[in-house]
Amino acid sequence: MSQQTVRRGGAVWALVITSVAGFMAALDNLVVTTALPSIRKDLGGELDDLEWTVSAYTLTFAVLLMFGAALGDRFGRRRLFLVGVTVFTGASAAAAMAPGIDSLIAARAVQGVGAAIMMPLTLTLLTAAVPAAKRGMAYGIWGAVNGLAVASGPLIGGSLTEHISWQWIFWLNVPLGLTLLPLARLRLSESFGAGAPLDIRGTLLASGGLFGIVYGLVRAPVVGWTDGVVLLGLFAGTALLTGFVFHGIHAKNPMLPMRLFRSRAFAGINAASLLMFLGMFGSIFLLSQYMQGVLGYSPTEAGLRMLPWTGMPMIVAPVAGYLSDRIGGRPVVAVGLFLQAVGLGWYATVIASDTSYTAQLPALVISGVGMSLFFAPASSLAMSSVRPQEQGIASGTNNALREVGGALGIAVMASIFSAQGGYETALTFVDGIRPALWVGSAAVAAAGVAALFIPTRRRAAEVEEKIVKSAPAPAPVLETTSH
Repeated sequence: MSQQTVRRGGAVWALVITSVAGFMAALDNLVVTTALPSIRKDLGGELDDLEWTVSAYTLTFAVLLMFGAALGDRFGRRRLFLVGVTVFTGASAAAAMAPGIDSLIAARAVQGVGAAIMMPLTLTLLTAAVPAAKRGMAYGIWGAVNGLAVASGPLIGGSLTEHISWQWIFWLNVPLGLTLLPLARLRLSESFGAGAPLDIRGTLLASGGLFGIVYGLVRAPVVGWTDGVVLLGLFAGTALLTGFVFHGIHAKNPMLPMRLFRSRAFAGINAASLLMFLGMFGSIFLLSQYMQGVLGYSPTEAGLRMLPWTGMPMIVAPVAGYLSDRIGGRPVVAVGLFLQAVGLGWYATVIASDTSYTAQLPALVISGVGMSLFFAPASSLAMSSVRPQEQGIASGTNNALREVGGALGIAVMASIFSAQGGYETALTFVDGIRPALWVGSAAVAAAGVAALFIPTRRRAAEVEEKIVKSAPAPAPVLETTSH
């Protein structure tokens, strides 16, 4: 068997393993939303408790992503990937067997810890295994699977809850995780990032800052934006993140060197990712409830009718990856974001208490194509905007900002929904969701504008060359192909 054939087989295995791991982590963001009534019936709890079954996962996921990436660079990406899969799988089983609402929330928080460790390492492991010329297509497939997981969470959760039980939302992860562990051990190669010591101070500043902000954003729709604890979380989190920025500028070996943001590609794609997830997460959160609570669809029926949006990444995202290889990622990402903004704006225009599915279909299709065009090139732009030894932290940064954007989207759009409408009647629900969708559309359009500031492929190469020449020489990257 030729070495090329072996290398190709390794790339395929890496794509399968990292895509499945990414699917599990991304799926659990919104998979619980359509199961909340059943969970409350079985385990009890107030509305605040049910909210935390969603937000506990998002919170720990967001605040520990960068630390997970740093641990992988320091102690071995494959080794920490295995740790993350193990923690995530065990916590999923604990959530399925939870005897009460408090233990379910605790298990969801531990799930987020496992996801934060394994998720940023999926891209670095995939990048190491796939030749540079084929990475656009690989990122396309990886992005398609992750996009499908995020968007179809309500469908999968609702279908399992309706036809089996809500516990199977979590049991689903267990066989997948147990299958991934031996495959990852045998088929993935070990690799390390720069040999610098762990940045404990930077980790505490970043984690504490993100914790404060995300906690405030999650709690605000429940207790109000003027609540003392919410304000404390937002202000303290902002102060800690400001300290993290100064630390990244002046420290010798910071976990996130601020010089990376001198790259317009790195800065632009991260701003676009945060705004994209803000608009998309909040919209899916509300629209899944609109289809059930207003139009009267069952969870499964609602999910099926959203497939022109949620299922589109499986068709379009690989093509988007191919296009990004041919013409560069910036135009593909920008077009995708503007299409997503148009789709949400269209939905806001036609939405009513009796809107027919035919009237909704164009908005769903346009949103689906737009989302699909974003995922693959965005991943490619994030990973290619830094040097190979910095790809772990680049992946962690991009994923952390996506999660923060998602938490922000749910919090802000839920607050707009509550201020303008409510759950009392179909008309009040529509009164609340319409302005929220307009805000989501505006956020995604702003993401498109941010994407336009990303330099073209040729210009990015010239700027990166200047940055590399001016940057201090990094520690050598340690690589091994042992299994």
